[in-house]
Amino acid sequence: MARLHAPIRLRWSDIDAYGHVNNSAMLRLLEEARIAGFWGHDPSDVDADGDLPDPIIDGRPGSGTMTVIAAQRLEYLASIPYLRRPLDVQLWIGRIGGASIDVSYEVWSPVGVEPAVLYTRATTALVMVDAATNRPRRLTEAERAACAPYIEEPVAFSRP
Repeated sequence: MARLHAPIRLRWSDIDAYGHVNNSAMLRLLEEARIAGFWGHDPSDVDADGDLPDPIIDGRPGSGTMTVIAAQRLEYLASIPYLRRPLDVQLWIGRIGGASIDVSYEVWSPVGVEPAVLYTRATTALVMVDAATNRPRRLTEAERAACAPYIEEPVAFSRP
């Protein structure tokens, strides 16, 4: 099992009047994690270790592929307060289809914070779309191979 870990920082504006991360802000945080974890990278983008995982999806402008969200589901397990250290957003592929993948997420407290807190579980269904035709397209063999190391059981939600 190999999960990607995307450290995602909160912005002050992500906090609502109740003092926790707003639900619409959570969708943005998941989007940032998904892009950081799975999209192709520019050569100048490197992490602290100087390396990046191989891209699963090259959805950058000009790549010929767009990803369209077909569905999302979130389950909030604990309120996220404002934190200065980045959240540990873990991502993996919960399902791979003909023209789509389901990205699974767990949003955890910052690395090194004890006890670790699982704040949110989520899933996003992404459809691959040909940018020239605006029609769904099948995943390529290279994309399927890039997904393979990150496939594990999908998120198990508390409520069916």
